[in-house]
Amino acid sequence: MSCEKRTPVRGTQFYQITNKPCNHTMLRKLQTKHTGFTLVEIMIVVAIIALLAAIAVPGFLRARKRSQASKILNDLRMIDGAVDQYAIETSRKTGDVVGVSDWTNYVKKGTILYNTGNSLLGTAYGTQTVDIVPQVPPADYTVLSDVASTGFWSPYGP
Repeated sequence: MSCEKRTPVRGTQFYQITNKPCNHTMLRKLQTKHTGFTLVEIMIVVAIIALLAAIAVPGFLRARKRSQASKILNDLRMIDGAVDQYAIETSRKTGDVVGVSDWTNYVKKGTILYNTGNSLLGTAYGTQTVDIVPQVPPADYTVLSDVASTGFWSPYGP
């Protein structure tokens, strides 16, 4: 890159133009391309991401616990139906006890409930009684009580 220099020619109205290499630092700064981000820009982006995470994470955790509570409630409904079906097919009467291995045969095969007889949180549902509504395990109720009140569990709640 060269700089144009105009010098007047004596005795005339003309100028002599000469090209010399530029040494102007200002011109060099304009011509160089800056790539990358400054530390302040990176810190601002990190702060924005941290703020968004602080807002979103508690909501995600609450939604996860609420879905766990819904799954346990659905399990209790399936257990209730399985015990009733077992009682009908085996001529059981009100008050008869139904073992875990008996009522699990009447739920969908391959599920956690079928394989273990336990809740999603690992608590055993245990034996059930014909014509008595199954109850949410107390340990599960305690863990999920902040997202599922007593009304949520009706009629399977405490």
